[in-house]
Amino acid sequence: MQTVATRVARRIEVRGTVQGVGFRPFLYRLARGLGLDGCVRNDGGVVVIEAAGPAEALRALVARLRTEAPVQARVADVRVSELHGRAPAPGTGFRVGLSIRPRPAGAAPGRIPPDLGTCDRCLAELFDPGDRRHRYPFVNCTDCGPRATIVDALPYDRARTSMREFPMCAGCAAEYADPADRRFHAEPIACPACGPRLAWHGVCDTVAAAHGDDALAAAEHLIRRGGVVALKGLGGYQLVCDATDGTAVARLRERKHRPAKPFAVMVDGVATARRLARVGGAEAALLTSPARPVVLLAPLAGGLVADAVAPGVPRLGLFLPTTPLHHLLLADLAHPLVVTSGNVSDEPIVVDDDEARRRLAGIADGFLGHDRAIRSRYDDSVTRVVAGRASLVRRARGYAPEPIALPVPARTPLLAVGAQLKHTFTLAAGGTAFVGPHTGDLEQQATMEAFTANLAQLSRVVGVTPGAVAHDLHPGYLSTQYAAALPVGRRIAVQHHHAHVASCAAEHGVTGRFIGVAYDGLGLGDDGTLWGGEVFVADLASYRRVARFARAPLPGGEAAVRRPARMALGYLFGSELPDERVPRAAEPFLRRLPDREVVTVRRMVERGVNCPVASSAGRLFDAVAALLGVRDDATYEGEAAVALEALAAGFAGAPELPWRLTARDGLVVYDPSPTLLALLDAARDGAGAGPLAAGFHATIAAVTVALCADVAARHGLRTVCLSGGVMQNQLLVEAVVGGLAAAGLEPLVNELVPGNDGGISYGQAAVAAARVRKR
Repeated sequence: MQTVATRVARRIEVRGTVQGVGFRPFLYRLARGLGLDGCVRNDGGVVVIEAAGPAEALRALVARLRTEAPVQARVADVRVSELHGRAPAPGTGFRVGLSIRPRPAGAAPGRIPPDLGTCDRCLAELFDPGDRRHRYPFVNCTDCGPRATIVDALPYDRARTSMREFPMCAGCAAEYADPADRRFHAEPIACPACGPRLAWHGVCDTVAAAHGDDALAAAEHLIRRGGVVALKGLGGYQLVCDATDGTAVARLRERKHRPAKPFAVMVDGVATARRLARVGGAEAALLTSPARPVVLLAPLAGGLVADAVAPGVPRLGLFLPTTPLHHLLLADLAHPLVVTSGNVSDEPIVVDDDEARRRLAGIADGFLGHDRAIRSRYDDSVTRVVAGRASLVRRARGYAPEPIALPVPARTPLLAVGAQLKHTFTLAAGGTAFVGPHTGDLEQQATMEAFTANLAQLSRVVGVTPGAVAHDLHPGYLSTQYAAALPVGRRIAVQHHHAHVASCAAEHGVTGRFIGVAYDGLGLGDDGTLWGGEVFVADLASYRRVARFARAPLPGGEAAVRRPARMALGYLFGSELPDERVPRAAEPFLRRLPDREVVTVRRMVERGVNCPVASSAGRLFDAVAALLGVRDDATYEGEAAVALEALAAGFAGAPELPWRLTARDGLVVYDPSPTLLALLDAARDGAGAGPLAAGFHATIAAVTVALCADVAARHGLRTVCLSGGVMQNQLLVEAVVGGLAAAGLEPLVNELVPGNDGGISYGQAAVAAARVRKR
């Protein structure tokens, strides 16, 4: 028989993602099963256990809380100490205690769990006519539902979320208090009697107003008729229409001012996804994961969706329902749905109900909202599988703000403000980095306000007050201007492409020297020119540029980004390493363009008027797309390169084109003139654009492998970190990864943060932390 003399008492602190994931109910059941007395509670951002019982039982508790934790929990640290003061008395049992205080000043950062897709058990209740939550659009439990988008502060309790506006009914309160129920301490718990409620606001000749089931019916009726519905999702409004209705999709494109950029499509399950695209095991796992991201997949010919959904792109973005409301829509309508961000192109996603009716009035034919407030803006995440591994393209709902490790801890709390396009920010403290959700392109006041609002919210909740700020070199970025408001001594400037490769190195825990390959659109280099096709010898704190692409002018600056044909003229008339044969071979291309444009651009290049030069891989892809007649103009950043990849995708194994490396200013430089000449000559001789596009991809892959092999031999390095927006080109990156591995090198690509500019802020934080550490 157990006696008081044989008992020990311990205080156990558990840090990590341990709030909002059913961790306290799990510990309650574990401790009760081990015969322990005491309690578990949220204490700021930490779960605290005070327990007494046999020493062996306490040791088992500590071991099993790591190995048997809920799937969504992330146990980062467990600290065990003597329990001072009165120990729990024998036979008093174990209970879940009240959260005792907000996060104290100076404590380790708290962690907010991301939002979770509807679990199978809640889904079963949703469609069970005998269940009290039958067809209730807000069903959730400890394994699923809203988290980051509703939280106000830590500890994560209902009173500190937007659910505090909905007092629990007797039935929900009983479930919440029952340790045997899966809704035990499920903070967003709700039901039709006490929880949020749908509301419909119609436009034009639709139903003017409705609530509950009638609201959902009104929205579904409109979608069936080819209308566009603005739907309030987890992290903001979404625009929804029938993906099989080409007229409806075209109408959405026109209203949203999004002529070509692909839309994501929501489907009811993996079986339907497989009717639309190639879905392997890794892709299926992503689709069904609790994060419910949009997954980029190779489309199948003759799919169910309208051609206008994703015209001229190599990948179709599919995802499964993220909320019970989405499940109901898909079940009732029995069609794939376009589900895209609720905004006008280039503006932040809308979260406020009144703002939605104002800003989306010209797009949506009706609004399906509800009365649960959204505390933080979270767009849908986008991911893909590269070389068998998941790799994020946009990090938002379902992933952010889950922390990512910093391999070199930040001595002082940091804010990294990111770049301009695909903007994110990062808060870092110690060895933990919180990458904020995707904001959009930081080019206007509305997006800037969304950034500062998300920053204030995340900083308050996780308890990180930055003492320094890391920023890009480019003075024109709004993020750089934001940083400029702080004293000089608190600012750390980080070169754009160093941040790219550092983001890849840091997430893989690389702290020593590595080869960094940054292929991008444009970023300001430390020599004042624009970079974008760079090879570095680097570590997290520093870098040395050892190779690059040859420079070419951008006639008209940003105008050349919007018009790839101009970029092609820049290469023809102003390449850093000119070859007179290239413009002669381009005569068919030049004849296709307006004479006035050709003459004007030639003069601009010759006189150096508004023609900044760039060593950009991304702009070279644009130029080749124009030369092959794929795209002369681009309606979104990277459109021409995406179309070029789509064209090349059907011609695997095409031979590479000629290429040349040369020495210039102490660097190895890729000269694209032989590549362009061969491409133009082959096109003149009747070669198809598809095989030539594939050959160009093979060429850039071969150039990259050769550059890295040369650097590896000269500097004794094996690890290669591949990053930058061009590395979102799956055809290219998989060829490069395969070539590097065959050459005996170790290629790494971004997985936890995007390789595009969405990962810049994490890279800036990693660089800043490493620099401060070296001082």
